[in-house]
Amino acid sequence: MGTHRLYLPERIVAGTDVALDAERSHYVARVLRARPGSALVVFDGHGGEYDATVRAVSKHAVTLAVGSWRPDERESPLEVRLLQGVSRGERMDWVVQKATELGVARIMPVITEFSVVRLEPERAGRRLAHWRKIAQGACEQCGRNRVPAIEPPASFAALVGEASDATRILLEPGAPHTLAAIERGPVELLIGPEGGLSAGEREQALAAGFRPCSLGPRVLRTETAAVAALAVLQARLGDLAGG
Repeated sequence: MGTHRLYLPERIVAGTDVALDAERSHYVARVLRARPGSALVVFDGHGGEYDATVRAVSKHAVTLAVGSWRPDERESPLEVRLLQGVSRGERMDWVVQKATELGVARIMPVITEFSVVRLEPERAGRRLAHWRKIAQGACEQCGRNRVPAIEPPASFAALVGEASDATRILLEPGAPHTLAAIERGPVELLIGPEGGLSAGEREQALAAGFRPCSLGPRVLRTETAAVAALAVLQARLGDLAGG
């Protein structure tokens, strides 16, 4: 098994000691069962990673000795921005996790007319922090050293109406084109929630330059569609095997 990886929210400096917060101390001491001398890899999302060693473990705190920095990057050459219709809790969590593993650059949660989930400001803030934590954990697992940006949930009109330099794709069952027609990046990928998009939202998307594309003859759930589309795009234009 490889060396465990740990995301640290503070900027890391090689050659210094870092006292972990309570949550990360518990994870390192109780979940990983690390002891003084145990090796870790740490990263702060600003690029590259650091070797680290557990210096001290107490009941409530863990201290790491940070070693040298390595400029290792595992980012895809394809920039994909995912505009994902907000879906029910576990489905949205799964999309954030798997999209991060598949190299997405940015996730923009979209509140649509048919969204089942309605987020008041306070709840939206909690969900955003939760999604960002999921993305950080996914980076720890998959080897990425840059955490994808996750934007606060916003309305459909606000996100779709933004100016864009990307190839814009609307995933739509039965569309005449497939993702094989996409020849360049960056890519903005728009996926509706469980209830799909309304007719008005579809027209807004088309007017904003989104091209309808399908993923084949079967109708996929919103969370399956996101993962399948990202895998296809990374295989064709990114760094997934076969691309």
